Order: sequence, then structure tokens, then C-alpha cells
Amino acid sequence: MALEAICGMNKMPFMRRFDDVQSEWQKEQLREATSNFANPYELMAPPFERPTENLPKILAQCGIRMDFDHGTTTLGFKYRGGVILCADSRATSGQYIGSQTMRKIVELNDYMLGTLAGGAADCVYWDRVLAKECRLHQLRYRKRMTVDTAARIICNISTEYKGMGLVMGMMLAGFDDEGPKLIYVDSDGMRSHGLVFSVGSGSPYALGVLDTGYRHDLSDQEAYDLARRAIYHATSKDAYSGGIVRLYHINSEGWRNICNTDCSDLHDSYCAFGCPGNEKGDQNAGGPGRDLPCSSGWTKKKITEDNLQTKLATV
Repeated sequence: MALEAICGMNKMPFMRRFDDVQSEWQKEQLREATSNFANPYELMAPPFERPTENLPKILAQCGIRMDFDHGTTTLGFKYRGGVILCADSRATSGQYIGSQTMRKIVELNDYMLGTLAGGAADCVYWDRVLAKECRLHQLRYRKRMTVDTAARIICNISTEYKGMGLVMGMMLAGFDDEGPKLIYVDSDGMRSHGLVFSVGSGSPYALGVLDTGYRHDLSDQEAYDLARRAIYHATSKDAYSGGIVRLYHINSEGWRNICNTDCSDLHDSYCAFGCPGNEKGDQNAGGPGRDLPCSSGWTKKKITEDNLQTKLATV
């Protein structure tokens, strides 16, 4: 064996033992599966075409049940003071609550934030890749990456992996040379600028509050209150949302974490005063002006008009 090693004969394929060949094959498979360690854009694709269509068929034949259920509530809106981002912290897998402390607002740099909605693994991985690209861009060019550039990067990634089962809905918010920006990007390659966005299973309830109370000339405190109210009412209606409500504010000075409030504390502030059975109002619970889901006053005015029409019809 020593002579074979000196001559290099032990490296010939017909001289190698089977377990050595098997070990080399396993190492090669491991290198292919972990290629994203060297290049984060090289993810190992499933070994069959159209994974989103064929994976359920394969699992049905194998008798394996794997439901990719997900839910969350995130929102963002622009106003005269900058951009507000707010999100809950509950991570679910079907009916199972996996975590109540999930951070769904990711800090990309000192002036840009991103939100998570959809598959937690997909969103967290690509947000980390985007944070790395933001840092490399700042080191290379001596200036911060713009929000539009970050959105294009995520959009290109989504288009590249379209049809591979990527489930992701992000909001990118920040402040650059052009002012405050709020952009929505999803796993279908869609990229959209807007003033108000809400993503997740609880977004219809949050949008209901935002549509009623949103104005561009909101003060900072009114904007904070509106965002917290919208997320709270979404968590009270959507079983897949809950936990801690995290609120961020972005302006020309960067982003700030305004508060991290538990939903039970928001319930004591927003719902106790106006809930059925407490119509008289507990002054310690809500205080004046806290009996409505938003501060527009439209609901109270509408009720007064309906009562007046009823009395006229009776007369």
C-alpha cells in the first residue's frame, strides 16, 4: 500500500474502495446543496420541474400532508413626517403558533427598513441577502443604496425564482436623496410605489382602519396612534396575527423604533372604552376619544344621522 501511495496508484478510480467513492459523492452533493454559502444567489432548485404544481402531487402519492399556511399583518404609509411601518410578531404554521416574538421589520441600514410577510424562511433569507448588498454598496460607492435599487434587487430575485415555490410579500421603506419612499415587492416580481400598503392575512382589517383615518397631514402622534390601532384591530379579527405590535418611524434622520407594545395593552387602551357592555365608558380604560377604531369621527356622525332619520320616519 505504501508503494501504491508513492506511485499515486491509490488515486486511480479502479484502485479506490467503494466507501471512498461513496464519501466523495456525498461531499459533492453537500457542496451543491450548500452552494449559497459562497454565493447567496445560488440556491439548490428542486429536482423536478414546476415545483409549485408537482410538489403537492408527489406528496399526495407519498401520503405526506404538508400545508404551507402562513399569516401576518404588516402595514406602512407615507405622511408629511416621513414613513410609518408597523407589524405584529406572531409566526404561525397552520393552526400552530410557532412564535410570539418574531421580528417582522428588518433593519437593512440606518435609513431603510423591510417587512416580512409570507414564508418566514424565504423572507428572512432574502432580507439578509439584501442587508449584505446594502452594506457592500455603501463600502464600494461611499453612499447609501436607494430604496428603488433595493426594490429592483428583490424584484429580480423574485423573477429568477418565479414558479419555484417562493412565497414572499415585502414592503421596503426608507429615506434617500429623493425623499421618503415606500415600495411593495412580492414573489411574483411585482414592484409598486404607493402611499398606503398592508400585507398579510390581517391586511383587510388593517386597511379598513387606515382608509378611515389616514390623512397626509397627520401629526407624528396621530400617525403612531393610527398604525397601532390598525394592527390591533387586525390582530383581534385575524387568528394568525398577534403578539407584540412593533412601530417604526423613518424620516430624514434615519429610522427609530417608537414602541413595542403587547396586544393586550392595546386592548385595554382602544377597546375597553367602546366595547359592548362598557358603553358608559371607564375613564381609566380609554379616556376621551378612545371609543372609536380611528379618530375621524365619521362613525359617531353617521349614527346621529341614522337616529334622526328614524325619528322623522316615526313622526
